[in-house]
Amino acid sequence: MLLLDTNIVSYFIYGADWKNEYVPILRGKTLFIAFMTLAEMLESARHRRLGERNLCLFKERLCTEYFIIPWNEEICDRFAWVRSERRNRPISVPDALIAATALAYNLPLVTHNARDFTGIDGLKMITCYEETR
Repeated sequence: MLLLDTNIVSYFIYGADWKNEYVPILRGKTLFIAFMTLAEMLESARHRRLGERNLCLFKERLCTEYFIIPWNEEICDRFAWVRSERRNRPISVPDALIAATALAYNLPLVTHNARDFTGIDGLKMITCYEETR
């Protein structure tokens, strides 16, 4: 079982080249996404002006291909902890909610941007790329 960051879902939905790097990692696994990832993907679809009919099909595809983890009190508690722990290195609200979801369900997070999630105790990450700076 794996939790996918929004960037990974985006690679598969929009057919980005990076998706090929993640196919072996995801093959045969049960795939989950956080409610925040669903929200970000719907925002992306609206930005692309898909229209209501296509937006419904887009949402249906996401809900069919991935198990959606809804918000709950445990995720809220973990979110508060993550944001507090990363006070000196701020983390965005969407990333903190995704990290909190992974922590609450003890799921490894598959992300292309591991650097966004560094310094979060207990968070397991899987990536095939990490930009160095």
